[in-house]
Amino acid sequence: MSDETISHEPDRKSGGRLKRVAWMTGRVLVALASAAALASAGLARDTVQTVRENVPTSDVFTDEVEKTAPPQDDGADDYLVVGSDTRTDTKGNPLPERVLRQLRTEAADGLNTDTIILLRIPKDGSKGYAISIPRDTYVTIPGYQDDKINSAYGVIKSRTAQKLRNEGKTDRAEVERLSDTAGRSALTQVVQDLTGVRVDHYAEVNLYGFYLLTEAIGGVRVCLNQATSDPNSGASFRKGVQKISGGSALAFVRQRDGLPRGDLDRIVRQQAFLGAVMQQLLSAGTLTDQSKLAALTDAASKSVVVSPGLDIVQLARHLGSMSSGGVEFVTIPVVAVGARNERGQSIITVDLLKVREYVNQLLGRQAPPRFAAQRPLMLNGAVQQPATIDGVRCVD
Repeated sequence: MSDETISHEPDRKSGGRLKRVAWMTGRVLVALASAAALASAGLARDTVQTVRENVPTSDVFTDEVEKTAPPQDDGADDYLVVGSDTRTDTKGNPLPERVLRQLRTEAADGLNTDTIILLRIPKDGSKGYAISIPRDTYVTIPGYQDDKINSAYGVIKSRTAQKLRNEGKTDRAEVERLSDTAGRSALTQVVQDLTGVRVDHYAEVNLYGFYLLTEAIGGVRVCLNQATSDPNSGASFRKGVQKISGGSALAFVRQRDGLPRGDLDRIVRQQAFLGAVMQQLLSAGTLTDQSKLAALTDAASKSVVVSPGLDIVQLARHLGSMSSGGVEFVTIPVVAVGARNERGQSIITVDLLKVREYVNQLLGRQAPPRFAAQRPLMLNGAVQQPATIDGVRCVD
């Protein structure tokens, strides 16, 4: 599908770029939100069953993860939702060159988790929270060293794969499966250590699935405050409102180079994109078009890997609650953005005790101050509403 550009431009009466203390991340939720729409659309039982049966599983909760996990009963079901930039499909097969070109990426050996969200759904039916963990958060990776949280999966996967090959394992699919499981388990352990929360379920969405889903719904409208480009992500967008899908949509939510606040502005951009996707999914015609439904079902089956016992449709219904305010998006508190580690990498530092205290408050009687897009803060502390055009939120 070709990208369509509409020649509207945002009215910036504020005289400057919106600065926010708050952010939320959402590329990974696009795929699961699509499943939510499928689950809530009154589809035939066999269609929903097809999605359930075709979503691969991974035994994330190893003995090591269970041994170091916090107490189980904390009054909520806790889902770790991850978006990975893996260049393989959900079965571990390398994506063909044709697909990589569509994704505007290459067959890199590394793997990072672009999106990390801890979704807490209270068992008493009260409001849930989707807790965003910035990808540059500096943490201790068990069995490795201190590093960005987004590298935990890839580093442990790579080290495990090499160990398996050294032990004489030659079956590529088996090495891929076992090393993926090790990477997922390591990330789960890191999130548990960081938040003090026991993860009950795991769900992962890949790049290819995101691409297919945005194509299936016919693209979404986004708005930029300024023209921007980034050769690393393939982003090249004009100022104003435009319709994007596929590779362009992927570039839109992955870009951080060239953005004023880097990773933090990227997360704000992902939030706006997710809202646009939900509007498109719930708009008249999307869920009554049989060809779109078939494409969504196929894409959902190719998009997600989950832990055994996770009901993808139930998770999708939880995520569907975000449109009615049943799930609120927040982020962990941070100490410093743009700090440097001893290797010169840009990192986000956190206070472990404050992160755990914040997360614990989410299920308390008095919720902590939320980080929400509706009330962004300027650098001087003044509250300002985001600029919009024709109902489309404009972002950097």
